[in-house]
Amino acid sequence: MSFWPVDSRKWRRLRSLAVGQHFRRHGWLIAGVTAVAATLTLAGTFAAHAERTPDGTGAAAEHTESGWRQPEARTPSMSATARPAGPVPERFATLRPGAALPSGAQCATWVRARPTAENRRMNLMANATTGHHVGPDIYDDSRSDSRIAPRVDGAFTGSTRDILRWAACKWGVDEDVVFAQAAQESWWRQTVLGDYGADPARCAPGHGIGTDGRAGQCPESFGILQDRHPYQKSAWPGVLRSTAMNADLAYSIWRGCYEGWEGWLNTEERDQPYAKGDLWGCVGRWFSGRWHTADSEDYIGLVKDLLARRIWETPEFRQP
Repeated sequence: MSFWPVDSRKWRRLRSLAVGQHFRRHGWLIAGVTAVAATLTLAGTFAAHAERTPDGTGAAAEHTESGWRQPEARTPSMSATARPAGPVPERFATLRPGAALPSGAQCATWVRARPTAENRRMNLMANATTGHHVGPDIYDDSRSDSRIAPRVDGAFTGSTRDILRWAACKWGVDEDVVFAQAAQESWWRQTVLGDYGADPARCAPGHGIGTDGRAGQCPESFGILQDRHPYQKSAWPGVLRSTAMNADLAYSIWRGCYEGWEGWLNTEERDQPYAKGDLWGCVGRWFSGRWHTADSEDYIGLVKDLLARRIWETPEFRQP
């Protein structure tokens, strides 16, 4: 079900005026008034221009006692909707540990250069909602706290596929892996709730015991990547309300794992030593919180199967 139903709104229609009749009766008067108004507007424009740009450059000059002072030149920044300055990547692949990651704004520009249609109508409200920054409660390493956490903002809107591509670009993970994992977690539905439990201390605000239709239980995981609230409390409510925030947070955590910044995994149950640069190990860690255990490998196998089938391109997956 949708958490954010769209309230229908009625807008008043603008009624056309009988302009032609007024011109026929009072054309001379309207023409005269129009000419005067145009003259005054033009004069005001010239005056304002002279006051603002005495040297004719168009820059916002400042008048001081000693004369006019021009501000320092500013380098324009690329906005999230700016036209790409160079070639647009055909697809986004995994970037090695330590690689420079593109900004969210740059990724937005690239993704919007080749937008795709929506195939998940239930996501429309969440897809049009951006996120927010997170606190220090999510990551377990000072490097992640300083280099990853500040980048999380969910600052993108678009179709579900475009949002997943944006997250893949921003965090340097192969976009097909993202497509497959999101299919495994939610079938690309931001409205999915999961990991129900009976501990009220682990319930998210507004989703207490019994609130979501299961007596004695509440959901712990939310959204397209099933971000888990008890471990990510500062990401609330963004991960629920915003598809981009949900994906942004999930792959920020993947990136920290991939960089080798989750050394705590070597203190838990594991079938091999944790090390950086293991794409699939970090995918499995998302499910189990462990490193290449049996549960991790089962989950990795499910995601790989969806990837091999390219499930997101099949007719049964393409639904409104």
